[in-house]
Amino acid sequence: MEKKSQIDLFGAVALTSFALLLAFNQVVIKVTNGGLQPVFFAGLRSAGAVFCIWLWLRWRGIPLRFEKGTRVAGFAVGCVFAFEFLCLFVALDLTAVSRASVIFYSMPVWLAIMAHFIMPNDKITPLKAFGLGLALAGVAMAILSRDDGAGSFWGDLAALGAAVGWAATAMLAKASPLSRVRPEIQLMWQVGVSAPLLLIAALFFGPFIRDLEPIHIAGLLFQIVVVVSAGFIFWLWLLSIYPASGVASFSFLSPVLTVGLGWLLLGEEVGPSLIAALVLVALGILLINRPLKSRKTSA
Repeated sequence: MEKKSQIDLFGAVALTSFALLLAFNQVVIKVTNGGLQPVFFAGLRSAGAVFCIWLWLRWRGIPLRFEKGTRVAGFAVGCVFAFEFLCLFVALDLTAVSRASVIFYSMPVWLAIMAHFIMPNDKITPLKAFGLGLALAGVAMAILSRDDGAGSFWGDLAALGAAVGWAATAMLAKASPLSRVRPEIQLMWQVGVSAPLLLIAALFFGPFIRDLEPIHIAGLLFQIVVVVSAGFIFWLWLLSIYPASGVASFSFLSPVLTVGLGWLLLGEEVGPSLIAALVLVALGILLINRPLKSRKTSA
Protein backbone atom coordinates (compact mmCIF):
# COMPACT_ATOMS: atom_id res chain seq x y z
CA MET A 1 0.00 0.00 0.00
CA GLU A 2 1.30 3.46 -0.92
CA LYS A 3 2.00 6.09 1.72
CA LYS A 4 -0.86 8.36 2.73
CA SER A 5 -0.75 12.03 3.68
CA GLN A 6 -3.67 11.65 6.10
CA ILE A 7 -5.76 9.01 7.87
CA ASP A 8 -8.42 7.50 5.60
CA LEU A 9 -11.39 5.25 6.48
CA PHE A 10 -9.32 2.07 6.49
CA GLY A 11 -6.72 3.71 8.70
CA ALA A 12 -9.37 4.97 11.12
CA VAL A 13 -10.96 1.52 11.49
CA ALA A 14 -7.57 -0.19 11.81
CA LEU A 15 -6.28 2.25 14.43
CA THR A 16 -9.51 2.08 16.44
CA SER A 17 -9.28 -1.72 16.49
CA PHE A 18 -5.66 -1.53 17.57
CA ALA A 19 -6.60 0.90 20.36
CA LEU A 20 -9.13 -1.66 21.64
CA LEU A 21 -6.50 -4.40 21.51
CA LEU A 22 -4.09 -2.24 23.52
CA ALA A 23 -6.78 -1.48 26.07
CA PHE A 24 -7.49 -5.17 26.64
CA ASN A 25 -3.75 -5.81 26.64
CA GLN A 26 -3.35 -3.73 29.82
CA VAL A 27 -5.87 -5.94 31.62
CA VAL A 28 -4.11 -9.09 30.41
CA ILE A 29 -0.74 -7.86 31.70
CA LYS A 30 -2.24 -6.97 35.09
CA VAL A 31 -3.80 -10.42 35.47
CA THR A 32 -0.74 -12.33 34.21
CA ASN A 33 1.54 -10.45 36.62
CA GLY A 34 -0.21 -12.45 39.32
CA GLY A 35 1.56 -15.61 38.14
CA LEU A 36 4.81 -14.31 36.67
CA GLN A 37 7.28 -11.69 37.85
CA PRO A 38 6.62 -8.66 35.60
CA VAL A 39 10.10 -8.19 34.12
CA PHE A 40 10.55 -11.95 33.61
CA PHE A 41 7.12 -11.98 31.95
CA ALA A 42 8.19 -9.16 29.61
CA GLY A 43 11.40 -11.02 28.74
CA LEU A 44 9.56 -14.26 28.00
CA ARG A 45 7.15 -12.32 25.81
CA SER A 46 9.97 -10.84 23.73
CA ALA A 47 11.75 -14.21 23.47
CA GLY A 48 8.57 -15.96 22.33
CA ALA A 49 7.89 -13.19 19.83
CA VAL A 50 11.33 -13.75 18.24
CA PHE A 51 10.27 -17.31 17.35
CA CYS A 52 6.81 -16.27 16.10
CA ILE A 53 8.19 -13.48 13.91
CA TRP A 54 10.83 -15.86 12.51
CA LEU A 55 8.07 -18.32 11.57
CA TRP A 56 6.13 -15.49 9.91
CA LEU A 57 9.17 -14.44 7.89
CA ARG A 58 9.80 -18.05 6.80
CA TRP A 59 6.14 -18.50 5.77
CA ARG A 60 6.13 -15.25 3.76
CA GLY A 61 9.54 -15.94 2.24
CA ILE A 62 10.99 -12.73 3.64
CA PRO A 63 14.76 -12.90 4.25
CA LEU A 64 15.91 -12.10 7.78
CA ARG A 65 18.52 -9.55 6.74
CA PHE A 66 19.89 -6.72 8.88
CA GLU A 67 21.07 -4.18 6.36
CA LYS A 68 24.23 -2.15 6.83
CA GLY A 69 23.51 1.32 8.09
CA THR A 70 20.55 0.16 10.17
CA ARG A 71 22.31 -1.92 12.82
CA VAL A 72 23.14 0.87 15.27
CA ALA A 73 19.57 2.13 15.08
CA GLY A 74 18.36 -1.46 15.50
CA PHE A 75 20.30 -1.98 18.72
CA ALA A 76 19.17 1.43 19.96
CA VAL A 77 15.49 0.73 19.34
CA GLY A 78 15.83 -2.67 21.02
CA CYS A 79 17.29 -1.08 24.15
CA VAL A 80 14.55 1.56 24.25
CA PHE A 81 11.92 -1.15 23.71
CA ALA A 82 13.32 -3.07 26.70
CA PHE A 83 13.18 0.05 28.87
CA GLU A 84 9.61 0.81 27.75
CA PHE A 85 8.23 -2.59 28.68
CA LEU A 86 10.23 -3.00 31.85
CA CYS A 87 8.58 0.23 33.00
CA LEU A 88 5.11 -0.72 31.77
CA PHE A 89 5.01 -4.22 33.27
CA VAL A 90 6.32 -2.92 36.60
CA ALA A 91 3.79 -0.07 36.51
CA LEU A 92 0.89 -2.48 36.00
CA ASP A 93 2.18 -4.54 38.92
CA LEU A 94 2.29 -1.56 41.28
CA THR A 95 -0.66 0.59 40.27
CA ALA A 96 -4.16 0.27 38.86
CA VAL A 97 -4.73 -0.38 35.14
CA SER A 98 -6.86 2.76 34.82
CA ARG A 99 -4.19 5.02 36.34
CA ALA A 100 -1.32 3.47 34.37
CA SER A 101 -3.24 3.78 31.10
CA VAL A 102 -3.95 7.51 31.48
CA ILE A 103 -0.24 8.14 32.01
CA PHE A 104 1.10 5.59 29.51
CA TYR A 105 -1.11 6.80 26.67
CA SER A 106 0.22 10.31 26.99
CA MET A 107 2.77 8.99 24.48
CA PRO A 108 1.72 11.44 21.70
CA VAL A 109 2.70 14.31 24.00
CA TRP A 110 6.29 13.11 24.20
CA LEU A 111 6.28 12.13 20.52
CA ALA A 112 5.20 15.67 19.56
CA ILE A 113 8.01 17.16 21.66
CA MET A 114 10.58 14.82 20.09
CA ALA A 115 9.25 15.47 16.58
CA HIS A 116 9.56 19.23 17.11
CA PHE A 117 13.34 18.88 17.45
CA ILE A 118 13.90 15.98 15.03
CA MET A 119 11.33 16.22 12.20
CA PRO A 120 11.65 19.47 10.23
CA ASN A 121 8.01 19.48 9.11
CA ASP A 122 6.44 18.60 12.46
CA LYS A 123 6.91 21.68 14.64
CA ILE A 124 4.88 22.61 17.72
CA THR A 125 2.28 25.21 16.74
CA PRO A 126 0.36 27.41 19.24
CA LEU A 127 -2.55 24.94 19.08
CA LYS A 128 -0.23 22.02 19.73
CA ALA A 129 1.36 23.92 22.61
CA PHE A 130 -2.07 24.41 24.18
CA GLY A 131 -2.79 20.70 23.73
CA LEU A 132 0.55 19.83 25.30
CA GLY A 133 -0.31 21.98 28.31
CA LEU A 134 -3.68 20.26 28.77
CA ALA A 135 -2.22 16.77 28.42
CA LEU A 136 0.69 17.47 30.75
CA ALA A 137 -1.72 18.86 33.34
CA GLY A 138 -3.72 15.65 33.02
CA VAL A 139 -0.63 13.49 33.50
CA ALA A 140 0.38 15.51 36.58
CA MET A 141 -3.14 15.17 37.99
CA ALA A 142 -3.13 11.40 37.41
CA ILE A 143 0.21 11.02 39.19
CA LEU A 144 -0.62 13.28 42.15
CA SER A 145 -4.25 12.25 42.76
CA ARG A 146 -4.99 9.46 45.20
CA ASP A 147 -8.80 9.46 45.43
CA ASP A 148 -9.14 5.93 44.03
CA GLY A 149 -7.04 4.40 46.81
CA ALA A 150 -5.26 2.13 44.30
CA GLY A 151 -2.41 4.28 43.14
CA SER A 152 1.31 3.89 43.64
CA PHE A 153 3.59 6.88 43.10
CA TRP A 154 6.43 4.66 41.87
CA GLY A 155 4.05 2.72 39.65
CA ASP A 156 2.79 5.97 38.15
CA LEU A 157 6.36 7.14 37.48
CA ALA A 158 7.11 3.80 35.81
CA ALA A 159 4.08 4.32 33.54
CA LEU A 160 5.45 7.75 32.65
CA GLY A 161 8.82 6.21 31.77
CA ALA A 162 7.03 3.68 29.58
CA ALA A 163 5.20 6.48 27.74
CA VAL A 164 8.46 8.28 26.99
CA GLY A 165 10.02 4.98 25.89
CA TRP A 166 7.11 4.27 23.54
CA ALA A 167 7.45 7.72 21.96
CA ALA A 168 11.20 7.19 21.49
CA THR A 169 10.55 3.79 19.88
CA ALA A 170 8.08 5.35 17.43
CA MET A 171 10.47 8.20 16.62
CA LEU A 172 13.35 5.81 15.95
CA ALA A 173 11.11 3.73 13.68
CA LYS A 174 10.10 6.85 11.75
CA ALA A 175 13.20 9.07 11.70
CA SER A 176 16.16 6.64 11.80
CA PRO A 177 17.54 4.38 9.05
CA LEU A 178 15.10 1.73 10.35
CA SER A 179 12.37 3.53 8.39
CA ARG A 180 13.85 1.88 5.28
CA VAL A 181 13.28 -1.69 6.48
CA ARG A 182 10.14 -3.80 6.70
CA PRO A 183 7.99 -3.63 9.87
CA GLU A 184 8.78 -7.29 10.64
CA ILE A 185 12.51 -6.58 10.68
CA GLN A 186 11.99 -3.50 12.84
CA LEU A 187 10.07 -5.61 15.32
CA MET A 188 12.68 -8.37 15.21
CA TRP A 189 15.26 -5.79 16.28
CA GLN A 190 13.01 -4.71 19.14
CA VAL A 191 12.18 -8.13 20.55
CA GLY A 192 15.53 -9.73 19.69
CA VAL A 193 17.55 -7.12 21.57
CA SER A 194 15.04 -6.63 24.40
CA ALA A 195 14.61 -10.34 25.25
CA PRO A 196 18.09 -10.92 26.77
CA LEU A 197 18.13 -7.46 28.36
CA LEU A 198 14.81 -8.04 30.11
CA LEU A 199 15.67 -11.58 31.21
CA ILE A 200 18.93 -10.34 32.74
CA ALA A 201 17.13 -7.43 34.41
CA ALA A 202 14.57 -9.87 35.83
CA LEU A 203 17.28 -11.26 38.12
CA PHE A 204 16.97 -8.07 40.19
CA PHE A 205 13.17 -8.15 40.61
CA GLY A 206 12.60 -11.21 42.79
CA PRO A 207 11.42 -14.78 42.10
CA PHE A 208 10.44 -15.50 38.52
CA ILE A 209 7.33 -17.54 39.36
CA ARG A 210 4.52 -16.36 41.61
CA ASP A 211 1.19 -18.18 41.95
CA LEU A 212 1.22 -19.62 38.43
CA GLU A 213 -2.10 -20.89 37.02
CA PRO A 214 -3.40 -21.77 33.52
CA ILE A 215 -4.88 -18.28 33.06
CA HIS A 216 -1.39 -16.81 33.42
CA ILE A 217 0.01 -19.15 30.77
CA ALA A 218 -2.87 -18.14 28.48
CA GLY A 219 -2.05 -14.49 29.14
CA LEU A 220 1.59 -15.04 28.20
CA LEU A 221 0.63 -16.80 24.95
CA PHE A 222 -1.86 -14.04 24.12
CA GLN A 223 0.89 -11.46 24.61
CA ILE A 224 3.38 -13.35 22.42
CA VAL A 225 1.12 -14.30 19.51
CA VAL A 226 -1.59 -11.64 19.36
CA VAL A 227 -0.13 -8.48 20.88
CA VAL A 228 3.57 -8.53 20.01
CA SER A 229 3.86 -10.76 16.96
CA ALA A 230 0.67 -9.72 15.14
CA GLY A 231 -0.37 -6.44 16.78
CA PHE A 232 2.99 -4.67 16.78
CA ILE A 233 3.77 -5.68 13.20
CA PHE A 234 0.40 -4.25 12.23
CA TRP A 235 1.09 -1.00 14.13
CA LEU A 236 4.54 -0.60 12.59
CA TRP A 237 3.01 -1.24 9.17
CA LEU A 238 0.43 1.49 9.78
CA LEU A 239 3.22 3.79 10.97
CA SER A 240 5.07 3.18 7.69
CA ILE A 241 2.00 4.23 5.66
CA TYR A 242 0.32 7.02 7.63
CA PRO A 243 1.82 10.17 9.24
CA ALA A 244 3.28 9.51 12.70
CA SER A 245 1.12 12.21 14.29
CA GLY A 246 -2.01 10.77 12.68
CA VAL A 247 -1.24 7.27 13.93
CA ALA A 248 -0.50 8.61 17.40
CA SER A 249 -3.71 10.64 17.51
CA PHE A 250 -5.83 7.51 17.81
CA SER A 251 -4.03 6.54 20.99
CA PHE A 252 -6.42 8.85 22.87
CA LEU A 253 -8.99 6.07 22.52
CA SER A 254 -6.88 3.55 24.42
CA PRO A 255 -6.92 5.23 27.87
CA VAL A 256 -10.68 5.77 27.57
CA LEU A 257 -11.23 2.13 26.64
CA THR A 258 -8.72 0.87 29.23
CA VAL A 259 -10.30 2.82 32.09
CA GLY A 260 -13.64 1.32 31.09
CA LEU A 261 -12.25 -2.22 30.90
CA GLY A 262 -10.44 -1.79 34.23
CA TRP A 263 -13.72 -0.81 35.85
CA LEU A 264 -15.75 -3.51 34.03
CA LEU A 265 -13.37 -6.49 34.22
CA LEU A 266 -11.24 -5.76 37.30
CA GLY A 267 -13.67 -3.75 39.42
CA GLU A 268 -11.28 -0.80 39.72
CA GLU A 269 -12.60 2.38 41.29
CA VAL A 270 -12.48 5.41 39.00
CA GLY A 271 -12.42 8.62 41.06
CA PRO A 272 -13.26 12.14 39.86
CA SER A 273 -9.60 13.21 39.72
CA LEU A 274 -8.73 10.33 37.40
CA ILE A 275 -11.71 11.11 35.16
CA ALA A 276 -10.60 14.76 34.99
CA ALA A 277 -7.04 13.65 34.17
CA LEU A 278 -8.36 11.35 31.44
CA VAL A 279 -10.38 14.18 29.87
CA LEU A 280 -7.40 16.55 29.91
CA VAL A 281 -5.05 13.98 28.34
CA ALA A 282 -7.59 13.00 25.66
CA LEU A 283 -8.35 16.63 24.74
CA GLY A 284 -4.66 17.46 24.69
CA ILE A 285 -3.87 14.58 22.35
CA LEU A 286 -6.69 15.58 20.01
CA LEU A 287 -5.38 19.15 19.81
CA ILE A 288 -1.78 18.01 19.35
CA ASN A 289 -2.74 15.88 16.37
CA ARG A 290 -5.42 18.10 14.84
CA PRO A 291 -4.61 18.41 11.14
CA LEU A 292 -3.75 21.89 9.88
CA LYS A 293 -6.23 23.33 7.38
CA SER A 294 -4.63 24.24 4.13
CA ARG A 295 -5.04 27.85 3.10
CA LYS A 296 -6.87 28.37 -0.16
CA THR A 297 -5.48 30.95 -2.53
CA SER A 298 -7.74 32.98 -4.78
CA ALA A 299 -7.13 32.89 -8.53
